[in-house]
Amino acid sequence: MEKSPLTTLCYIEKDSQYLMLHRVKKQKDVNKDKWIGIGGHFEQGESPEECLLREVKEETGLTLTGFDFRGIVTFFAEGWQTEYMCLYTSDSFEGDLAECEEGELEWVEKSRLLDLNLWEGDKIFFKLLMEGAPFFSLKLSYDGDLLTEAVLDGKPMELLDLRREDGSLAGKVRERSMVHASGDLHGTAHVWVVRPACNGAAAPGGRPAFEVLLQKRSAAKDSYPGCYDISAAGHLPAGSGFLESALRELEEELGIQAQPQDLKEAFLHLGYAESAFHGKPFRNAEVSMVYLYTEPVEIDGLKLQEEEVDSVCWMEYETLLSEVRREAGTGKTEKYCIFLDELELLGEKAAAALWHVV
Repeated sequence: MEKSPLTTLCYIEKDSQYLMLHRVKKQKDVNKDKWIGIGGHFEQGESPEECLLREVKEETGLTLTGFDFRGIVTFFAEGWQTEYMCLYTSDSFEGDLAECEEGELEWVEKSRLLDLNLWEGDKIFFKLLMEGAPFFSLKLSYDGDLLTEAVLDGKPMELLDLRREDGSLAGKVRERSMVHASGDLHGTAHVWVVRPACNGAAAPGGRPAFEVLLQKRSAAKDSYPGCYDISAAGHLPAGSGFLESALRELEEELGIQAQPQDLKEAFLHLGYAESAFHGKPFRNAEVSMVYLYTEPVEIDGLKLQEEEVDSVCWMEYETLLSEVRREAGTGKTEKYCIFLDELELLGEKAAAALWHVV
């Protein structure tokens, strides 16, 4: 008989630990070497609760005396039967832990969970469980071990490719909030809109003075709300490249419909910043391709993305550089969320690009 598409999974808790099952005993196992909770497929005629109680007893020897139904998780992978998992937690049980035929049982500190070899999507619902999220529905799609889609309560979640310092793909995909919680290196595209200074003055060293277009981030942003930022910038969604993301961000945030040849590739930048927002740590490790856009831009003609951008303004480069240096010296991000070393590199590259424009 074909296995039921319905399953249960339970995370049993005690003393800030979860009981985890390391699947190492079966050679032909889709979960081979992964760490998962306790559960399995429904048998004919079982309710979710009956399946839960039976699977926990069979795999651990424990008898649950209480449990909480936390959510439904839908798993999809090409070539596999779609699975619908009832997700539970329990801190009420009795009995002694027994040996499990599926793998090795171990009590693991919750603080260590993300260090284990987990399915990438499991990290998402672990986060929801530990944050005390209300009952949720989560859809996870995979291509082999690679997470390709995550949808929470009907809303797509943002997935990012993890990258190496040279910008190449590291072969892993992770949900955005998890990336910033752990400080994983990911890709971003930065577009600096620049123009010759209106007064025709020269900058130090005799190079042409120029201005940069800054955006003021919306007060509703989840990081650095209300700060002045690069003209247009954003993450590289999983499967996307630097240039296509740069063009998309320029259009979405400012309404500028640029062509690929309009963007001048300036340099690759590695940046790291650490802060906290809404009571949660925020670690931003990014490898960014920095582009210059030198086509004429009038502020009045821009179409700003309201949920992302509050306003924009032109600022003379040397003035901006002086202010960012001063703020960097305080160690606090208050007005600008711009990497100082990126801004310093921008000076020479932008002046060279604009020399042909002046």
